[in-house]
Amino acid sequence: MKTQSITVPRLKQKKAKGEKISVLTAYDFPFAKLIDEAGMDIILVGDTLGIVVQGEESTLPVTMDQMVYHTQLVSRAAKRSLVVADMPFMSYQCSLEETLKNAGRLLKEGRAAAVKFEGGAHVCDRVEALSQVDIPVMAHIGLTPQSVHRMGGYKVQGREIDQAKALLGDAKDLESAGAFSIVLEGIPNALAAEITKALTIPTIGIGAGPHCDGQVLVMHDLLGLFTRFQPKFVRRYADLTTIAADAFARYQSDVLSGKFPTEEEGYQ
Repeated sequence: MKTQSITVPRLKQKKAKGEKISVLTAYDFPFAKLIDEAGMDIILVGDTLGIVVQGEESTLPVTMDQMVYHTQLVSRAAKRSLVVADMPFMSYQCSLEETLKNAGRLLKEGRAAAVKFEGGAHVCDRVEALSQVDIPVMAHIGLTPQSVHRMGGYKVQGREIDQAKALLGDAKDLESAGAFSIVLEGIPNALAAEITKALTIPTIGIGAGPHCDGQVLVMHDLLGLFTRFQPKFVRRYADLTTIAADAFARYQSDVLSGKFPTEEEGYQ
């Protein structure tokens, strides 16, 4: 595995120093290169590729082979950023043996530095097993997209007192099991702040307010490339959909009118 400037220990040091952590998703070489060169701490190869790249309605159809492939593309581009790869639905739920095998593929074949999967206390045995073979694990609690059917949709979690206590307990258990960080998704700001304060490992928020140690967004949301819906927590920093549509329309017009290519744009 290539040397990376951002490492798991360095992320823990950033939390201890009160330094924020920047995370963004990527799924291919060109965008991963741009993100890496921008100085992002972590590039997450998210199973969100099912929605924003493949056009699926959820992340559930994404396969291990697809995750390995996209992780390879991103890892080739990352020189500074820590590459973390999502473990897709049913790649870790069945058994410890399958979890170890699939996580190992993401590091060995995909060349990621760490893996991420969803779940609370009930996946702590997976976190422990991977930690014992030196595979770093980023945990993920709160709104967990792979549990969309159980939750009845993409709904904020932890508003009820009992649920909030359970999520705090999950976070502490996952830290004890060996997770090096935890994604907090779709939970109230105050709960995210409480969890962040209770842990020595970094929290990465998405729809969890400003008090987490770091933040992650889906790249296609940030760039305005995904327009099917816009979650409340998304801030669009660009509108590439409009820019691309305009470029395609001008190219189409130039081809049909004979303005492209010119003699100068050909070879003699």
